[in-house]
Amino acid sequence: MIFGLKTMGRKDASTSRTPVDQYRKQIGKQDYKKTRPMLRATRLKAEAKKTALGVKEVALVLAAILVFLLAFYAFFYLNVSNEVDLDLDPDEN
Repeated sequence: MIFGLKTMGRKDASTSRTPVDQYRKQIGKQDYKKTRPMLRATRLKAEAKKTALGVKEVALVLAAILVFLLAFYAFFYLNVSNEVDLDLDPDEN
């Protein structure tokens, strides 16, 4: 009797596919139908998107440069204005 029982094996599990596997297979078939130039163009678009600088990165770099220049200007402006005040002697005039 024990040898007559059916056991679940891999064969039984592989016949029922999950919806995700069915979706992946469908997508794979669609990609297979595309021609090589279409696939190449899609790949190049994706690579260009990855390597392209975004507006946010450019804005951050420009803002950093602007802050650096303003700090540099303010440092020298304050330094020179303090020296001019020290050179003037109110008792001379």
